[in-house]
Amino acid sequence: MNIVIDAFGGDNAPLEVIKGAVRAKSDFDVDITLVGDETKIKKCAEDNNIIISALNIRQADTVIDVCEAPTDIIKTKKDCSMAVGMKMLADGEGDAFLSAGSTGALVVGGTFIVKRIKGVKRAALAPVLPTSTTPFMLLDAGANTDCRPEMLQQWAIMGSAYMNKIMGVENPVVSLANIGAEESKGRELELETYRLLKETPVNFSGNIEARDLPTGAADVVVADGYVGNMLLKLYEGMGKFMSRELKGILLDGALSKLAALLILKKVKAFRKRMDYSEYGGSPLLGTAKPVIKAHGSSNANAFYNAIRQAYKFTSSGAIEEMEKAISSVKPKQQ
Repeated sequence: MNIVIDAFGGDNAPLEVIKGAVRAKSDFDVDITLVGDETKIKKCAEDNNIIISALNIRQADTVIDVCEAPTDIIKTKKDCSMAVGMKMLADGEGDAFLSAGSTGALVVGGTFIVKRIKGVKRAALAPVLPTSTTPFMLLDAGANTDCRPEMLQQWAIMGSAYMNKIMGVENPVVSLANIGAEESKGRELELETYRLLKETPVNFSGNIEARDLPTGAADVVVADGYVGNMLLKLYEGMGKFMSRELKGILLDGALSKLAALLILKKVKAFRKRMDYSEYGGSPLLGTAKPVIKAHGSSNANAFYNAIRQAYKFTSSGAIEEMEKAISSVKPKQQ
């Protein structure tokens, strides 16, 4: 198995990418190929006393910036590290692709270079988020803002397959993000999606309100990309807010610091559960081969876990399961 990584995607590239890749190479039985300017990769490793002889390098002359048009990846930036890596995946030179670079470019590249699973309308960004019990998958988290009901139906199918095959959830509970629990709530999009999901071979539990997401009430939550991205950003913001407030409370005076020592183990466990880097990245569900979007500010630990995620995704047979499930949906529902 060969995991292909965009060595120049993200705020901390290429150093944190290299560090995460070296660690993953020593822990997992996989080949890892870094894509980017070979001279810069080797110099970065040398400057930081990192041995990268176990890693492969594929030359790519440029990098697509987050400020550039996403479609440039298939037009003027075909030689960028993200495009070259995705072309490797599409051509069978890799088994999964990972990048912390431009989300828009990743979606375009996943759609037009890697291609989609047959029958899939649109690929969806699908982050796995923590709750008070077990994590859940949210999709779409921003790849598609203008959606049709059959897209959400397909995302429910693919999200359910992912949570079962990769996260080990038996018969994942699927819910539809909405402004109320009643079947009559929502716009026409939600109303029609609800009707479709009732007839879809997933464990559909109905609508879910945003306030119930952190309780672990569902394993898969579907929404159009506009709503999904709003939920994701609020979730991330509240996580940072809670972490800062907790730190302030525990460090406010001698007595608080003493109390903090007594519960330090539990505090560390809580922070780890809320840490995005522990979940690796967001799979782009719907592509014919595994594509993972790591957080833009990913550190070495995040890249390590994203590689682990790519390894599990590739070896799980989840994409084959998605293909079968998508093809089983009746044409009149699509």
